[in-house]
Amino acid sequence: QVQLVESGGGLVQPGGSLRLSCAVSESIFSFDVLAWYRQVPGNQRELVASSPRWGSRRYSDSVQGRFLISRDNTKNTVDLQMNSLKPEDTGVYYCNGERVPSSGSKLNYWGQGTQVTVSS
Repeated sequence: QVQLVESGGGLVQPGGSLRLSCAVSESIFSFDVLAWYRQVPGNQRELVASSPRWGSRRYSDSVQGRFLISRDNTKNTVDLQMNSLKPEDTGVYYCNGERVPSSGSKLNYWGQGTQVTVSS
């Protein structure tokens, strides 16, 4: 059973930084895409940043230039460096791994989430 475990959330002041880390129980090469999502109460989970196995990293407009997603293939982790944090970045952040089989539906795996609160 695939496990994704997030860490690094917490309370930070506006303008501050946090680094989230996601430990994956299997080789991250086995995933077509690794990503971070964010969810606030009453809203749908939204994509923040994604890192495909092949191709360029992508970011939502709201975090472009402030967040950086990175992979460590030796440790099987995917991190999210968050800089210049704003109150609207507050939410539960989820790590996601996606596999696209040659036939059938996409397979998505989720971590349990980590809370990030940006407040003075």
